[in-house]
Amino acid sequence: MVVTVKMLVEKVKLSVIYGDEELLAKEITTADISRPGLEMTGYFDYYSPERLQLLGMKEWSYLMKMTEHNRYQVLIEMFRPETPAVVVARNLDIPEEMHRAAKERGLAILQSHVSTSHLSGEMSWYLDSCLAERTSVHGVLMDIYGMGVLIQGDSGIGKSETGLELVKRGHRLVADDRVDVFAKDEETLWGEPAEVLRHLLEIRGVGIIDIMSLYGASAVKDSSQVQLAVYLENFESDKVFDRLGNGNEEIELSGVKIPRILIPVKTGRNVSVVIEAAAMNHRAKQMGYDATKTFEERLTQLISQNEAADD
Repeated sequence: MVVTVKMLVEKVKLSVIYGDEELLAKEITTADISRPGLEMTGYFDYYSPERLQLLGMKEWSYLMKMTEHNRYQVLIEMFRPETPAVVVARNLDIPEEMHRAAKERGLAILQSHVSTSHLSGEMSWYLDSCLAERTSVHGVLMDIYGMGVLIQGDSGIGKSETGLELVKRGHRLVADDRVDVFAKDEETLWGEPAEVLRHLLEIRGVGIIDIMSLYGASAVKDSSQVQLAVYLENFESDKVFDRLGNGNEEIELSGVKIPRILIPVKTGRNVSVVIEAAAMNHRAKQMGYDATKTFEERLTQLISQNEAADD
């Protein structure tokens, strides 16, 4: 995904102090953000000019203690053609030397009223999400009780129809058919729809339907963390399925492992209700309650009581 300075300005609500449309069209190629400290002293051996340069109170105070000449020399060295933009936090005053250096080097000056740490986190979250490498997987991503559930299965098994039933039950569609997933960090997986398929669902025999138009804005969501995967497969009498829920199967997507459960599908089985229950059960496990362990403990206790009675 391409991210420009203008997109960052609109998303994070930054003020453009200096910069025309050409400068705002510059691409941001990395989510890393630099807060120049050593660079202020003239040390540029490990400087990363391709990063956004963020100046907070500490950097600004140090700059203000310099002479005008030294301030300009540091800034003209810091601002490179590959630098996307410089961002100044806390609505700090922009020195004239910064205007001059930015104009000569051709980069935008942006400003925000929020604190430096808050601004850094907000920009990092946005850039991490946009610039993370995407992997496309086939399936339906639903938001069920606030939990992202990826529904997969063989072609024609009824994934989209199950998604539609879940929408009717008050849950939200994130993506149908193609889900673009990416790692937010080492343990967090996010999913979003392909732009061309946003809010759309394909139902065999009916065609493409627009969930937002038919069911309203509350029936869709633009992205969601993926916390559980469900695989639908045709029921076979000779196949053994997990009945106690003590299986620990996982799948790995974009380097992140998430739990997966297999749900057999056959005529008369309400799959959407089963998936809904699976999501609630997974949430209960995350909160420390495991029904399987409770059953096993009760069974063990019952066996112990029977053995004691026999003795």
